Amino acid sequence: MSTPNKFIITCAVTGSIHTPSMSPYLPVTGPEIAKAAIEAAEAGAAVVHLHARNPVDGEPDQSVEAYEPFLGTIKQATDAVVNLTTGGAMTMTVEERAKPAIVFKPEVASLNMGTMNFGLFPMLDRFPDLKHAWERKYLEGSRYSFFRNTFADMEFILTECANNGTRFEIECYDIGHLYTLANLADRGFIKPPFFVQSVFGILGGIGGHEEDIMHMKRTADRLFGDQYCWSVLGCGRNQMRIASVAASMGGNVRVGLEDSLWAGPGKLAKSSAEQVKIVRGILEGQGLEIATPAEAREILDLKGGEKVAF
Repeated sequence: MSTPNKFIITCAVTGSIHTPSMSPYLPVTGPEIAKAAIEAAEAGAAVVHLHARNPVDGEPDQSVEAYEPFLGTIKQATDAVVNLTTGGAMTMTVEERAKPAIVFKPEVASLNMGTMNFGLFPMLDRFPDLKHAWERKYLEGSRYSFFRNTFADMEFILTECANNGTRFEIECYDIGHLYTLANLADRGFIKPPFFVQSVFGILGGIGGHEEDIMHMKRTADRLFGDQYCWSVLGCGRNQMRIASVAASMGGNVRVGLEDSLWAGPGKLAKSSAEQVKIVRGILEGQGLEIATPAEAREILDLKGGEKVAF
């Protein structure tokens, strides 16, 4: 599974890293998030990765009520695979983070593979003018806190979702996270095929050098052989460079305004769909074929959109 014939584009449309003051194009309300996901799917994303936000000030919101305004709309408008975060934001408890995946039973949910420093505070230098009170506190707080993902936390999420038929986008920010996945698999908490999302460029995780990408791939190959599907996301301005390198190595790709606000040097992306179109051009320029949602479901061995609870 590590080198599919068709390449899956995942699009993460809002996330919890960037704040509304950083870009006027970051979707915040339910209708904005739905529109962003639908447009990304129309542009070629087979999977849409979703967070929710407070519609008034854009603060990350992991309540079930925050997801209800857009999940049904997305499902009705597109056949894309819906992927719900269990990462939420580092300010939340694991119970808060896991609740939407437990309730809505999506085909895919994200799962972070380790406690780590998750430094967002450098963005304060680039975006000094913040219009909401929570933004500065949230970003500065990442200097003193950490993103908690203990073994107990991961076991809780996997156990609570065990009967949902949900598969996981396994987010690996460093080499040790691959070994954590191997341990969870050895202990029966998760079964292949694994959808491994390697994350490059977060302060506190692995870097975005080509050697880092190759090291991650070699380690995953050694640990999981043909029992995993590899995808890659690059954070910030290196998003497309990292996607291009990974695709040349057989990797699927993830883009979207969660991971980067940019569509080129100094150019804010006007939508996540714009980034999907760019990365699709990179992939097709290498002679690679883009997976449809149906093909992504087959590659990832998913249960099907008719078996979710939204």
